[in-house]
Amino acid sequence: MDHQHPIIYVVSDSVGETAELVAKAAASQFGDQGVEIRRIPYVEDEATIDEVIELAKEANAFIAFTLVIPEKNDYLLKKAQEAGVETVNIIGPMLDKLVSITGRKPKYEPGLVYRLDEDYFRKVEAIEFAVKYDDGRDPRGIMRADIVLIGVSRTSKTPLSQYLAHKRLKVANVPLVPEVEPPEELFKIPPEKCIGLKISPEKLNEIRTERLKALGLKAGANYAKLDRIKDELEYSEKVMQNIGCTVIDVSNKAVEETANLISNMFRHQH
Repeated sequence: MDHQHPIIYVVSDSVGETAELVAKAAASQFGDQGVEIRRIPYVEDEATIDEVIELAKEANAFIAFTLVIPEKNDYLLKKAQEAGVETVNIIGPMLDKLVSITGRKPKYEPGLVYRLDEDYFRKVEAIEFAVKYDDGRDPRGIMRADIVLIGVSRTSKTPLSQYLAHKRLKVANVPLVPEVEPPEELFKIPPEKCIGLKISPEKLNEIRTERLKALGLKAGANYAKLDRIKDELEYSEKVMQNIGCTVIDVSNKAVEETANLISNMFRHQH
């Protein structure tokens, strides 16, 4: 091997980024000596492995690899040894150690780390969506959402939206107020996409009264009066009937319980 300009072939049955980063990290410890790294991603068959081994042999290079499928791993090691090509198994020793410690078998699926990253970004996207389309701020969110929550003020629409966002669901919520016409988009979406939240007048009276106290306002404000609450609930019930959506009574339910109900309903529909 040319000691002045070593070549490393990075081979992976996924993207190959992990192996390349390890190779670069190792190479960086030797300064700017012109280590050349050639990444070969998505190696799916023995023919490709044979080709890479031949290239490495011609270039007097060695192969650093992350092949999680045992058959590919074993094939590369066998053929490289026969060809006199040196190899570094980057992920194998770590897998073996984890098997030894946990007593469990790996999944042997390439690219799982990227699926985890994708899952994380879906959650972040859903959280941002919930914030953007909270409290009926933008009716366009109704059409774009996985789920739309409707109900009068203080029926847990916002915390439910956030909780469901952590389950990777894009949720918009719309307050129902007698004096305000509901957005027309509510009547354009499939009814099963919409969830109505109802609550007992007494429970809502209690919640709103506490809310006013927390804000330093008088508990006798119209917002918390029982008659006003009953009018709002009657109005919201009519809207929900017109939409034909599922209605959940949140009077005695924790946010987590309601969120799980909604999540299960959504998963069942899809």
